[in-house]
Amino acid sequence: MNTHINGISKKGKVLIYGYMLLTILISIFPIAWIFLSSLKADPMKNPGISLPTDFTLEGYINVFTKLHIFTYFWNSFKVVSISVIISIVMISMSSYVIARMEFRGKKLVTSMLYSTLFIPATAMTFPVYRLVNALGIYNTPVALILVYSCSGIAMSFFIIKNYFEIIPKELEEAAEIDGATYAQTFWKVMLPIARPGILTAAVLAFINNWNEYYWASMLVIDKNELTVPALLGQFTTSFNTNYNGLFSAIVVIVLPPIILFAFTSKYFIEALGGGAVKG
Repeated sequence: MNTHINGISKKGKVLIYGYMLLTILISIFPIAWIFLSSLKADPMKNPGISLPTDFTLEGYINVFTKLHIFTYFWNSFKVVSISVIISIVMISMSSYVIARMEFRGKKLVTSMLYSTLFIPATAMTFPVYRLVNALGIYNTPVALILVYSCSGIAMSFFIIKNYFEIIPKELEEAAEIDGATYAQTFWKVMLPIARPGILTAAVLAFINNWNEYYWASMLVIDKNELTVPALLGQFTTSFNTNYNGLFSAIVVIVLPPIILFAFTSKYFIEALGGGAVKG
């Protein structure tokens, strides 16, 4: 009896599936815990993953009626979408130049872009806060757009640059023979082919910015301009925390990134697998 199928033994497959199942359980645990807690009138009275004995939907009702969550959804969507577009356009162009061209200082520029991955947000607090005030954009969505457009550069650069590098050189040469300029080659030839990698970077940037709390709570204090992560602070006061409302809001807030990832997961697979481009 053949114990190897597709190069992997049955024992190996059991270990792989077991590891995948464990990973799924670990990933689902916090979401399940928050969802079940949001259905309890007093989550602290009966904590943990357990069915609610005092079932209630009051938290969800208040989120949509009293809290007007859609206003904050629009604030987040507006800020995050604009910042992702600006960021991805800039990074796509720089990634193309570094991946496909040779020039003096190329390694230095690449190192500087990657180095942003190791700079924590807290280390940039004072210079960013001072810059935002100097520009007169404090307490406005523009402040968050500025910060988010410059955040996550290293990861987006890594994904898009690696995708550009696997595209055959012959495509550029064919475009050059046809009389295309560098700009035309980038926009009409390279960019469409690298779409899976670019969309992967865009989705990751969208999710990271959507969930970002540090800058959102610091640079914008106007309640009408708050994004959804900063909104969570409204459930906590110096004397009390509305856990039912807090958990309900968290469930509603995390749904858009989950839905977005579900509809764009195929692009992640294409990007990680190198797409359909063959050298």
